Amino acid sequence: MLRKYMTAGLAASALFATVAFAQNPPTTSPSSSTPSAASTSNSSYQGDWRASKLVGLNVYNNNNESIGSINDLLTDKSGSIKAVVIGVGGFLGVGEHLVAIPFDQVKFVNEPVASTVSSSSNANKSTTTGASSTNTAPSTAATSKPNPWYPDHAVYNATKDQLKSMPEFKYST
Repeated sequence: MLRKYMTAGLAASALFATVAFAQNPPTTSPSSSTPSAASTSNSSYQGDWRASKLVGLNVYNNNNESIGSINDLLTDKSGSIKAVVIGVGGFLGVGEHLVAIPFDQVKFVNEPVASTVSSSSNANKSTTTGASSTNTAPSTAATSKPNPWYPDHAVYNATKDQLKSMPEFKYST
């Protein structure tokens, strides 16, 4: 009786093994037109920005005044960015006025905002006897290489008051 079960099991195993060996995965030639992960390299995306890094960028006007920050990007069904949602005013998101601006009206800049504040903390101070007088030049921001994966800030030509007077953008459900 045991011998019968052993023979049946061996025959079934052989049958399943032949079915498994008959199913070979299709081989693809390197010249096929389907893209693969190996065919795309990082160099093909050189100069493209990460959308996750655009959210949170500060937005300035042409006078280098901070007017808000980017809260969201709105895309169409093909993935093209159509609008930028800018948050104006408020504190930590509370009381913030959201405005949707067409994407082509927002300019992205790689260089940091030029600071108009000059630091002259030690200049023209009287010193005590025996102390050396030090006049230091205004400090300048260290120039660094811009990040290739996202811009430094965005520019939209409007004031905070103009943005606050625009219709508020609301997410519909």
